[in-house]
Amino acid sequence: MDTPPSPAHTSEPPVIAPDDKDWTWVVERRCPECGFSASDVPAEAVAGTVRDLVPRWVAALHRDDVRARPASTTWSTLEYGAHVRDVMRVFGERVQLMLDEDDPLFANWDQDATAVEDRYDLQDPQVVAGELAAAAETTAERFDGVAPHAWERPGRRSNGSRFTVRTLGQYFLHDVVHHLHDVRA
Repeated sequence: MDTPPSPAHTSEPPVIAPDDKDWTWVVERRCPECGFSASDVPAEAVAGTVRDLVPRWVAALHRDDVRARPASTTWSTLEYGAHVRDVMRVFGERVQLMLDEDDPLFANWDQDATAVEDRYDLQDPQVVAGELAAAAETTAERFDGVAPHAWERPGRRSNGSRFTVRTLGQYFLHDVVHHLHDVRA
């Protein structure tokens, strides 16, 4: 079972270079790294796909080596799991915003700063697993609630990237699947 972090693990984790890639292209073509093709997922299947992915994340977060980084500059399964939990929360909020407002501008979310500030590396993996599952269900419910005419409602990221509810769902799914690939789950 997972052991609590030792005192050596309570110092700041090694800095990981921020991911500054623009991943929005994944809604148009297959990801060569993880193999996921977001555009192949019909909008109405986003919620079910989210739910289908949760058991894989929960199992990964129960591994004995959940805190181990494969390299000092690569997140551990725990850190990826905490990130995906927060992705679930952020995208759930964004979907709701797109349904409630006309063409909203999303608040910026610095995922790398959040990982350091919230000390993903020190969180309890069993708690993260439960929170990830709960956030996934909330987000899935929001996608379940999208009316047929609302899938093309627009929204924008702070960097100007434009999405519809449909493409945001597809983009979001790629993130969740891609990180399962990262942790080999």
